[in-house]
Amino acid sequence: MAIEKHMNESAFEKLVKELNSLGELIRTRQDEKQAVIDEFQKERARYKVGKLSENAVESSVRKTNKELIRLDKDIRRIISQASSLSLRIKNFVTNQNPKVFRAKVSGVASNKKAKKKAKKRSVKRKAEKATKAKKRPIKAKKK
Repeated sequence: MAIEKHMNESAFEKLVKELNSLGELIRTRQDEKQAVIDEFQKERARYKVGKLSENAVESSVRKTNKELIRLDKDIRRIISQASSLSLRIKNFVTNQNPKVFRAKVSGVASNKKAKKKAKKRSVKRKAEKATKAKKRPIKAKKK
């Protein structure tokens, strides 16, 4: 009699911890992105007051955009990793479906019935229609 396998809790715990760390990493990158935006807003405010030159702000714009693009790519990559990891977790949990057992006077038995072999079905092809000869109109005989 096959007894149910127990969940490998340490492996499951490791997957969950990894998913949590990816979530924290996403939050960290989003915080970095907000810090970059806030820093740029401060520089822009200094420019409006007249403490920074236009060239300095243009340089800052290029640098800020480059940094924002880098952070967005990194966030997307981490989200993709988290997505694939969550699929692995889902498959891990799905494999824990219980086997059905029934207690009887004769003992404990699996309720699983033997699978029937699938019959091979022959591919039915449509009967080809015979092409009818085209009827030609009968020409009236000239007298």
